Amino acid sequence: MSNVSVREVTSKADKLKFVRMMWDIYGDDPNWVPPMEMDRMKLIDTTKNPFYQHTKIRFWVAERDGTIVGRIAASINDNYIAAQHEQAGFFGFFESVDDPDVAHALFEAAEHYLRENGMKVVYGPANPSSNDEYGLLIEGFNRPPVLLLTYNPPYYASLLEQNGYAKDHDLYAWLLSQETARSDKLMRVASAMRERNKITIRPMNPKRFNEELALVKHIYNTAWENRGFFPMTDAEFDFLAKDLKPIYDPELIFFAEVDGKPVGFALSLPDVNQAFHAGPRIPRGFFNLPIALWNLFTKKKAIDTVRIIVLGVLKEYRNRGVDALLFSETMEAAKRKGYKFGEASWVQESNAPMNRAAQMMNGVKYKTYRVYKKMLG
Repeated sequence: MSNVSVREVTSKADKLKFVRMMWDIYGDDPNWVPPMEMDRMKLIDTTKNPFYQHTKIRFWVAERDGTIVGRIAASINDNYIAAQHEQAGFFGFFESVDDPDVAHALFEAAEHYLRENGMKVVYGPANPSSNDEYGLLIEGFNRPPVLLLTYNPPYYASLLEQNGYAKDHDLYAWLLSQETARSDKLMRVASAMRERNKITIRPMNPKRFNEELALVKHIYNTAWENRGFFPMTDAEFDFLAKDLKPIYDPELIFFAEVDGKPVGFALSLPDVNQAFHAGPRIPRGFFNLPIALWNLFTKKKAIDTVRIIVLGVLKEYRNRGVDALLFSETMEAAKRKGYKFGEASWVQESNAPMNRAAQMMNGVKYKTYRVYKKMLG
């Protein structure tokens, strides 16, 4: 008989334990990038993170002999339900030792909560939503994750599948190299499309930050049709922008316009995970923040990659080469700034235009993330 017990996490002290238990799971895994505890605590703070204004979430840890051996969260996002017309909940923040009893106890707690609240299906992992860290890494364990993407041990897929979870859809990460990205075909297509459709590409104007952010909000909430999508509120956008502003570079953010009308945008960020990974390993506890900041400010030269984190085009302007132009301008700007690589991620497997654009830039599909699904009968 298993001696695993599961208890709900509610206090700030227990939430800190919830965050810190990751160091026990990953140990000395060379490809894991330890997080900043401050950021993790902010992400799950139900009073300060505006995401929780429309989402209910619960947290649990699994313990054996007084030691935390796993964790999970379950959430019900009212804005997702309204957008997708589906009584669906999410699990997230899943971590577990390689033990089916631990994983089963955690999923049992999460699923019971979702059923109790009328959910018919559960998706995940979502940490805590598709607008944050999303999906389980199933291919590409040989390299550290880039900024804001997940990383997990290979055995997690088996633990999920043993508990009745199956693939819903996959998300791809494409690695682009400056040496091969600007193919002749891409340049011809981009040039022809630019002339034919009177498309202009311009960088973000940092002096008009609030106005530019409003454009991003509009295009993002209008253009996206991905599985799992729900519109972000103004408060959520502002919360995210405040978090990312210290590392953003306006020269890596582009708007596409037709006759002066913004019809698409691309947002890229330097992969600061490379700086975190290059210096002393970030510990849990008191020295977590000082060492993380030390690495960030002293290991900037280790950053040779940008993540093309969001690229969207209004529906009526798709299939006109806008996406290819945004990709091309981003890589050109990254080259000028000394970056050698770009990662386009994530791209849903069903998103043919974006996957085709990445292929035209000789991208390599080098990581795959899977969103799992389980019916709650």
